[in-house]
Amino acid sequence: MTHALLQNYSRFRFDRDGRVLTVTITGNAVNAVDAAMHDELARLFIELQADEESDLIVLTGQGRAFCAGGDFDWFDEQIARPAAFRAIAHDAKRIVSTLLDMEKPIICRLNGAAAGLGATIALLCDVIIADETAKIGDPHVKVGLVAGDGGAVIWPQLIGFARAKELLMTGELIRADEAARMGLINYAVPADELDAKVAELVGKILANPRWAVRWTKTVANIALKQIAVSNSDAAVAYEMLSNMTADRAEAVNAFRERRKPDLTGE
Repeated sequence: MTHALLQNYSRFRFDRDGRVLTVTITGNAVNAVDAAMHDELARLFIELQADEESDLIVLTGQGRAFCAGGDFDWFDEQIARPAAFRAIAHDAKRIVSTLLDMEKPIICRLNGAAAGLGATIALLCDVIIADETAKIGDPHVKVGLVAGDGGAVIWPQLIGFARAKELLMTGELIRADEAARMGLINYAVPADELDAKVAELVGKILANPRWAVRWTKTVANIALKQIAVSNSDAAVAYEMLSNMTADRAEAVNAFRERRKPDLTGE
C-alpha cells in the first residue's frame, strides 16, 4: 500500500516503475531550496522508507539542475529575521539523519548542478551517478554561512580532510568528471548515457535479496550516523551564528549582484 503522505508534496514528483520509485526535485529553474522544500525534505526520507511499494529510490532533479542550494529570497528572510533561521534548525538536522537512517538503497541521478544542501543530499545517497558536465560543490562560505547542514560530515569521509576542507573553505564547484576521479561520486558519464548507467546500477542492486541489501547499507552507514550525530548540534549552531554576521548580508548581496563582496570581518 502506498504511503498516503507521498501525495502531499509541492517540491517533489514521484514516478513508479515496478519496485523502483523515482523522486524528482521540482521548483524554480535550478530547484533551489526554499522554506517549502526544506519542510518537505524533513519528512521525505521517513515516508520513502515507509512506502511499501518500493525497494529502491532514484533521486534526481527536474530540468537543468539537481538542486542548486538555498533560494536567495529565503536567504533575505533569514537575514532580516534570524528567528526564521532558528526555526528550521531541527529540520536541518533531521534531513541528514533521516537520509542516513533509510534502509532502502538510494541512487542519486545527478542531472545538473548540486550546491550547498543539494550537494549534501546528493553525496549522502548510496551511489551517485552524474552527467559528466554537472557541477557539484558546497558554496556556503560564499554566501557567508558555515557549511553546517551536512557538508562537513560527508565531504571528508569521501575525499579526505585536506581536499574536503579546501573545497569547503573556498566554496568552489567542480565538474562531475573531476569529482569522480577524486572519489567524491561514483560515476560521471555523458548526458546521453546517464539513464543507462542508472538503470545498470538499479538492476545490479535489485538482483540481490532485499534484506541483505538493506541491512548491508544499514551497517555501512553506522559510522556515518555516529559522525553526523556528534557533529550536527554544533554545526547547525555555528551556521545560525554565521547567519547573524554583517558579512553574511554583504556576501549574499554581492553574490546576487555578481561582484566582489566588501567584507569587514563583522
